[in-house]
Amino acid sequence: MAAELILDGHKLAWHKERVEAWLRGERIAPVTIDCALTRRCTYRCIYCYGQLQANDEKRMTKDVIFRFLDDATEIGVKAISFVSDGESTCSPHLYDAVLRGRANGLDMALGTNGYLVKDEKLEELLPCLTYLRFNISAAEPSRYSQIMGCKKEYFYKVYNTIKTCVKIKEEKELSVTIGIQMVLMPEFSDQIIPFAKLGKELGVDYAIIKHCSDDEEGSLGIDYSEYFKLVDVLKRAETYAENGYLMKVKWSKILSSGKRKYSRCFGPPFITQFSGSGLVAPCGMLFNKKYKRFHIGNIVDTSFKEVWQSERYWEVMNFIASNKFDAKTMCGTLCLQHKVNEFLWDLKHGNAILEEPKGAPPLHINFI
Repeated sequence: MAAELILDGHKLAWHKERVEAWLRGERIAPVTIDCALTRRCTYRCIYCYGQLQANDEKRMTKDVIFRFLDDATEIGVKAISFVSDGESTCSPHLYDAVLRGRANGLDMALGTNGYLVKDEKLEELLPCLTYLRFNISAAEPSRYSQIMGCKKEYFYKVYNTIKTCVKIKEEKELSVTIGIQMVLMPEFSDQIIPFAKLGKELGVDYAIIKHCSDDEEGSLGIDYSEYFKLVDVLKRAETYAENGYLMKVKWSKILSSGKRKYSRCFGPPFITQFSGSGLVAPCGMLFNKKYKRFHIGNIVDTSFKEVWQSERYWEVMNFIASNKFDAKTMCGTLCLQHKVNEFLWDLKHGNAILEEPKGAPPLHINFI
């Protein structure tokens, strides 16, 4: 790939005008929205944060989804990734949604376990996606079944689907980036090298190993100190990279001890998350019904444009950016907005400068 693929950082420098508007106190549209089309899933992954995000589910119909995509386009959202607290391939409207978003001019992306991806739809789907990422947290069928909570046979179906994606991309010379992702809990260390090898075998563009998030109560029981014992094997995994294949570890989060340097949350106005129930909240860490004080609205009931324009939306966004909210103690670890938050925190405190970016724009520029 000629342009850089940033997998452990952010791309706010390429959205300077929106950062400047935010600094002036203007009400900005998100650059990126991460959402799911349902809360359902075919797997029961050991590490799944979705089990901590239960809220009142409402049905995302085709009309609701299309209205949301049209609203997002109108207010200036640039990219939509169907990645959140549900498996969007469980929705019968996924393929129509991707096509509608792309036709609107939005950059579209999908994260999936891959089992329900319809191979016969790939030739239509792939040209409309900026990236397609498969979540595979074990590279051997028996461990895949144990860790991801599914039948062992599912591994082979997903394997073949990924190979088909790579073949179609190559034959049609498509720009879509195809990758695989491992969510690493320390007890999965035996799968690190097999995962790195699997990415090369499949012929994907990249494979990434990332941390596992936990809530503020440590419900998933992740011991972040254990990651430090895996540094050598993770470095060895990165040596499997070669021309056309990037093998990357998200070092900044894996070696963070699960801690933040910032106490206020500035990122959600730039990268907002929706639940597969239609719930609009600042981030996935706050989907659970016990965080109702942070819930803004639901796009099943109210158009996203109206939700975004509402005083409630900005009341919540301003609250989490105030000294009444402490991101170190009041929400989970290492969230989606983490790198954006670090930069904006430094920017607000004079420890970073908003400069014109140098060099060629990176890939996936609108997925910040």
